[in-house]
Amino acid sequence: MDKLLEGLVNMTWQQGTMILIGLALIYLAIKKEYEPMLLLPIGFGAILTNIPMSSAVGEGGFLTILYGAGISTELFPILIFIAIGAMIDFSPLLKQPVMIFFGAAAQLGIFAAMLLAASTGVFSLKEAASIGIIGAADGPTSIYVANLFAPDLLGPISVAAYSYMALVPLIQPPVIRALTTSKERKIRMDADFDVKVSKKVLILFPIIVTLVAGVIAPVSVGLIGSLMFGNLVRESGVLERLSKSAQNELANLVTLLLGITIGSTMVAEKFLAPATLLIIFIGFLAFVLDTAGGVLFAKFINLFLKKKVNPMIGAAGISAFPMSARVVQKMALKEDPGNFILMQAIGANVSGQIGSVIAGGILLALIG
Repeated sequence: MDKLLEGLVNMTWQQGTMILIGLALIYLAIKKEYEPMLLLPIGFGAILTNIPMSSAVGEGGFLTILYGAGISTELFPILIFIAIGAMIDFSPLLKQPVMIFFGAAAQLGIFAAMLLAASTGVFSLKEAASIGIIGAADGPTSIYVANLFAPDLLGPISVAAYSYMALVPLIQPPVIRALTTSKERKIRMDADFDVKVSKKVLILFPIIVTLVAGVIAPVSVGLIGSLMFGNLVRESGVLERLSKSAQNELANLVTLLLGITIGSTMVAEKFLAPATLLIIFIGFLAFVLDTAGGVLFAKFINLFLKKKVNPMIGAAGISAFPMSARVVQKMALKEDPGNFILMQAIGANVSGQIGSVIAGGILLALIG
């Protein structure tokens, strides 16, 4: 009888608060459909880990076992990258390679947020880098870097990264409108639909990117290599079943396990701290600065171009694929119902996926 209701007897207000936060994440996932594949398992994982005397965590607990097997070893993020690589079609980028510069410019928020976090005096340089990587708009990269540099902050960093990814349709439009005029948002661009990308180029692209990124920053090979391997499986044409499995079964299963395991890191004692609020605030600034960096870069190069680019394309350079491209296209249609810039936006968005992984690799190389 002593074991009955001991969870209620030992419940602290901090644990109760974390359970409410978990319920809030589940609500956002179901009712608002904000990244439901991740926020729902994260929310439920937070509930499981904050029930006093929970058998899900601790020695023999399945969440602790999953953390040791999938997060500590970086296995889950790597598997997710293979799945993402199998989903991505790089042909819009290869049709207009100039879009790679927008993917680079939109990583501004990562480094600005890292410097801001470091300047507070609250976080070490490695912790600041982990917070800055929230601006990658790439959950697996955030988890990968945070696990190496700041495992104690993995919970709030992961939740911030995935929450802001879900809120891209709310975060980006006000920033874009503040930095552009209606005339700029109406700029039309040639889609280059007639440009053909050969099978050989699509196959060589992931191999070359891996080699170049690996030579520049070998520590990035785990990230960029897994992403490009998934893409090579897709483009090779001889592994169709494996490509579909990576896009579906592998992505779904690992996302499920990753989410609930990340939720288990949301321990009340670590999560309910002033530093957590600071991480969430700086992460938000990182997303805003990413968007601003891409837009301002596009406006800058327009000073030298006869044929202007729509500066909203720069905002699609973040890694939130394909949400950001959809946001940009929706805004373009609102300004001009006949303006279709989705192809360019997708190209910038895909380049942002590569850019965020390389940015994470650079931080690992410079700070690690």
